[in-house]
Amino acid sequence: MSNRNNQANKQAARERLRAERERQAKKDKTRRQLIVGGAVVGVLAVAGGIGFAVANSGGSSSGGSAADVWAKAAKAKAVPPAHTSGSDGTTIVIGKADAKNTLDLFEDPRCPGCAAFEQNVGATVEKDISDGKYKASYHIGTFLDGNLQGTGSKNALSALGAALNVSTDAFLKYKFALYSKEFHPDETGPDKFADDSYLLKVADTVPALKGNAAFQNDVKSGKYNAWAMAMSNAFNSHKDVTSTPTLTMNGTTLGTDSPQGKVAPSTVADFNSMVDKNLKS
Repeated sequence: MSNRNNQANKQAARERLRAERERQAKKDKTRRQLIVGGAVVGVLAVAGGIGFAVANSGGSSSGGSAADVWAKAAKAKAVPPAHTSGSDGTTIVIGKADAKNTLDLFEDPRCPGCAAFEQNVGATVEKDISDGKYKASYHIGTFLDGNLQGTGSKNALSALGAALNVSTDAFLKYKFALYSKEFHPDETGPDKFADDSYLLKVADTVPALKGNAAFQNDVKSGKYNAWAMAMSNAFNSHKDVTSTPTLTMNGTTLGTDSPQGKVAPSTVADFNSMVDKNLKS
């Protein structure tokens, strides 16, 4: 579970990142470089040793650092992907229109708890949506970019927008792949989602996205960067959501009580039990 705006968590994350950098430095004294679009982008330690600043290629065709890219995106008008609605296309509801129940999912692409939930329960959620048990409303934040430093959550969200523009199924399959054990980055390791080439590598495991030139161009150009920022702002407007993943069924938060709030169910059995208790007849 990833907590929002938690100073203790931020400090712990910084310490883990510092320790990771020291370990990596012993193994490799040369600066790690990422090859993005034929250009070499250095990964530099943030002054004060609190994190990594990773220049990414998402929307970087116009040049500038990752910070510049996202600062520009924050001021730009959002281009909503297909299959969205509401202000700036920040409403993502997937499922049968006549489904009486709604499952809301609040996640962050870099969140390890979200990855664990998706790995254990994600397939069940997708089947339930297909069966019409409920429709799902997705709220995706990027607060971990601030807690852990980096731009991976924003960049992955922008790529998810490109996948959603292809189809809702491509969106679900791509999200599942990003959270998979194979591809989800460790929170103390490199900010892999900040690298467009890595996001495209993951996308190649999704049939609807593999070799899809339009999707690839949208990711590389950062077409949905401004939309990602709008989605993040919409996520932040839910002040009652203090951690990820947070799940609600028809407005009731699912999970077990903890000092940090409700902990989302981590098994299919627990998830089904909590969902079934809150379904409308």
